[in-house]
Amino acid sequence: MESAGNTDVEGTDEGPDGADEGWPVAVGTTALSVPVPEADAVVRGWRARYDTAARHGGTAHLTVLFPFLHRDLIRGPERAELAALFARQPPFTLTFDRCGAFPGVLYLVPEPAAPLRALTAAVTGRWPSHPPYGGLFGDLEPHLTVANSGEARTHRHIEARLKALLPVTARVSTVELVVHEPPGRWQPWLTFPLGG
Repeated sequence: MESAGNTDVEGTDEGPDGADEGWPVAVGTTALSVPVPEADAVVRGWRARYDTAARHGGTAHLTVLFPFLHRDLIRGPERAELAALFARQPPFTLTFDRCGAFPGVLYLVPEPAAPLRALTAAVTGRWPSHPPYGGLFGDLEPHLTVANSGEARTHRHIEARLKALLPVTARVSTVELVVHEPPGRWQPWLTFPLGG
């Protein structure tokens, strides 16, 4: 099956070099995320064109915590704490059967959201000085970003096309620690299994 995410949106002038208003990220910034390859197969084309993270190497994912500790601060003890923390969380299955929206953002809704919230709560409980997104957005819903650039009509078009490709089901058994490396790309660094 060809991914509809590879289909151009007719009537738009947005492209890979369109608005790139992503979060400013310094080299060495890290994030904890859940990779979702099952969804990546569906949304890859649209993300490549309309998601600023995808333009910098990020694959389809659910953010557990961003930003996290700087790379230089993650040594043996921190790695061991992260491994133990995630080992206490059980693997789980998610379903994506609808889209949601924040202002300027189209995303897939992961259900149930509770296991993702538990992952974030576990990390922020240990590192409370690192709230999600620096605390700027409060209690932001778990989401898999499809587009954070492009016009509203582009988002409506993508959402209409996605309806024919959903639901997508994904098994979550790991959390990745990714790091922003030169020349401005997100790279996987460490993988932590859930459930020991």
